[in-house]
Amino acid sequence: MAEPVEAMALPAPIDTLLAAAVARRFYLEHRSKVEIAKEFGISRFKVARLLDAAVAHDIVRIDITVPAEIDVPLGRALAERFGLRHGIVVNLGRNESGPASLADQRQSGRWLGTAAARLLSEIAEEGDVLGLDGSPAVDALSEAVTRLPLCDVVQLTGVHGQDLAHDAAIAAVRRTAAAGGGRAFPLHTPFLLPDAATAAVLRSQPATAETLDRFGLVTKAVVGIGAWDAPHSPVYGALAERERETLRAAGACAEVAGHVLDTAGRVLPTELDARTITVGAAELRGLAELIGVTAGGRGTGAARAALGSGLLTGVVTDAATARRLLRHDTPDDAARTAVSSRYTE
Repeated sequence: MAEPVEAMALPAPIDTLLAAAVARRFYLEHRSKVEIAKEFGISRFKVARLLDAAVAHDIVRIDITVPAEIDVPLGRALAERFGLRHGIVVNLGRNESGPASLADQRQSGRWLGTAAARLLSEIAEEGDVLGLDGSPAVDALSEAVTRLPLCDVVQLTGVHGQDLAHDAAIAAVRRTAAAGGGRAFPLHTPFLLPDAATAAVLRSQPATAETLDRFGLVTKAVVGIGAWDAPHSPVYGALAERERETLRAAGACAEVAGHVLDTAGRVLPTELDARTITVGAAELRGLAELIGVTAGGRGTGAARAALGSGLLTGVVTDAATARRLLRHDTPDDAARTAVSSRYTE
């Protein structure tokens, strides 16, 4: 094995100036080593040594300002533990012991969305039909994704806000489709309707039906994972207190694409099912890839429930949540059996 190459010493002032000039052209002007070598009449190998020396002697200082990084070993452990194809863990670099501020939570969500965008770019293939729910994680993904193969993109859940034309979920579908030059199929309809009859009428409208018909064509999707009783949960907010108590007693723990899951990952029926416009749990289970993105340091129980549902093939989460999931789950936990069943059915 070759010995490591030591950084070039810079004994003379002229060498320092040369290293600085070479570094300026390489790092700031984005010139190639071959081009720099021709300009200065030196070999490209000397250019490489000068660049190493410029870093070693503080002529060039490289700062990584992004306060997050991918923890590959932790992600691998999470994927192995829960039988996933993809485990992406983002180390957010903040104290895990105390609660995160609202600003921290939002920033964490942006980094998790960015990581999900990277994963989607890696696994998407030309001809895929991608599905996106209306979660904040997917909104962050759509802002971070820059390149995709040619794919159509389908909105999987109705709009949560009042503006049916310019909602964040619709914008996210359009941005993501534009990244790959594919077609966007948004849902210009509320997620929750006043009654089942109104929901049925809206489902039959041509524009809505066109998108709903594509649910069965979706091959890969990304959805947010949240606590079912979170303050901004559209399901929890619409339920009567009586049914909240019923779901609580049944172990309600997580919400994924408008579906409530119990602690074991089972989908719990609610009185809202007939009134919602969303992809079905059976359709989610049939996808080749379903990536769940957690909320960034909150709702470990919700993440555990989603992992136990058998719906997911991958997860994007933060390091604090990943460590808690690995620390508290045991090899004989029912969640592992449920997740593994997706690959044995």
